[in-house]
Amino acid sequence: MTGFLLAAVLLIAAAFLIVMMVRAAFANTVREEVLTFDDYPAQIDDLTIFFISDIHRRSIHDSIIHEAKGSADVVIIGGDLTEKGVPFSRVRENIKKLIEIAPIYFIWGNNDYEVDIQKLEELFREFDVTVLKNNSAFLPTFDNKIVLIGTDYPDTSDSMQAILYSIKKTAFRIVLSHSPDLAEKVTDSDGVPLILSGHTHGGQIRIFGMGPYEKGGIKEYQWTTLFVSNGYGTSLLPLRLGAPAETHLITVKKG
Repeated sequence: MTGFLLAAVLLIAAAFLIVMMVRAAFANTVREEVLTFDDYPAQIDDLTIFFISDIHRRSIHDSIIHEAKGSADVVIIGGDLTEKGVPFSRVRENIKKLIEIAPIYFIWGNNDYEVDIQKLEELFREFDVTVLKNNSAFLPTFDNKIVLIGTDYPDTSDSMQAILYSIKKTAFRIVLSHSPDLAEKVTDSDGVPLILSGHTHGGQIRIFGMGPYEKGGIKEYQWTTLFVSNGYGTSLLPLRLGAPAETHLITVKKG
C-alpha cells in the first residue's frame, strides 16, 4: 500500500510538472524593459521596440498584439520565425498580426533556412517586411539618427564590422544578431551600444536553475549591452521550465 501511494504521489507530481512546463511554453507574456544610454541622440523621441524571437511553430496570440499595438515604433523579429514543417499559412498569419503593431524588421535564424526561402521572401514582400541580412536600415521617423544593423546566421564579427564601417559614427547603432555570441566580439571601435538576440531559448528547460544556455535578460559587456530573449516558441519539445516564453516592449532612451 505504501508503494502504491508513493507511486501515485510521484505520478501526480509528474503530471503537475508537465502541466506547468506546457503553460510556460505557451505563455503570452509581453515584458517591458527600459534601457538608457548616454550616447542616445538628443532631441529625438524615445524608441520603443516590440521584440519577438524564436517563434518556431507557434501562432502568435491576439492578446500580445493588443498589448503591443499603439506602444511600439518598430517590430523586430530576431530570427527563427519558422522552421521545417510549419505551414506557410501560419507564418503568413503571424506576420499579418505583427504588422498591425508597427513596421517589421527581420533577421535570419538558423531554422528559417530549413524552409522554402523563396516562399518566405514572397511573404516578406507582401507585408513590406524589411529584411536585414548583413545590411542596415536607418529609421526615418527618428530623423535617420538610429540605425538597425542586421547580421545573417551564422553571425560573424567580420560581417558586422564591414557594415559598421559604412555607417556614420553619429548614428545610434542597434545590432540584431540571432545568436548572442556576437556580443563577445564587440570592441570599443565598433561603437555598438546595444545588441538584440535570441536563439538560446534561455536554456528552455532549466533544472535547479541550470540549463544548456544562460537565461534570457540583460548582460553588460565592456563595450556593449546585450539583450537576450528567452523566445516565444520552443525546439524539439513544447515544454519549458525556468525560462518561460516571452516577448518584449523595449524602450531605448537617453540616460
